[in-house]
Amino acid sequence: MALLKILQYPDKRLHRIAAPVPVVDDEIRQLAADMAETMYAAPGVGLAATQVDRHIRLIVIDVSEAKDRLLVLINPVILEKDGESVHEEGCLSVPGIYEKVTRAEHIKVRATNLAGETVEFEAEGLLAICVQHEMDHLEGKVFVEYLSRLKQDRIRSKLLKQQRETM
Repeated sequence: MALLKILQYPDKRLHRIAAPVPVVDDEIRQLAADMAETMYAAPGVGLAATQVDRHIRLIVIDVSEAKDRLLVLINPVILEKDGESVHEEGCLSVPGIYEKVTRAEHIKVRATNLAGETVEFEAEGLLAICVQHEMDHLEGKVFVEYLSRLKQDRIRSKLLKQQRETM
């Protein structure tokens, strides 16, 4: 396994729309394993392939305390959503920034797993938030884009300044 480089906002590659995964093969399984290792090391609770500059519909999530319940979703689709919930979110591509975002409280998801099987499940709470957040990445959207233009500009300036200082 390998640690992958996580793209940092406002990198334009974060805005690319991910393509469907045509087949679950060893290359996809290896990418999922590398993404999981990267997510755990960061540390984070979710990571989309877009964030590691692979523009395919693949996300990894683990919201468990023990970090022992890895969920790999290939070509995920939200079938249903209801309710509304506001929670503070962060993102491995937007380090050190946490803001409140409104999302659906309850969702029903269909995806393919690493065995190539179609799975469906319902989620609420942190898992529902995380699935929606990571699926946004697959659509080329970063969570800060839910914020006002003023907040987005401040965050962009702060992160660009941090990136210049670390070079």
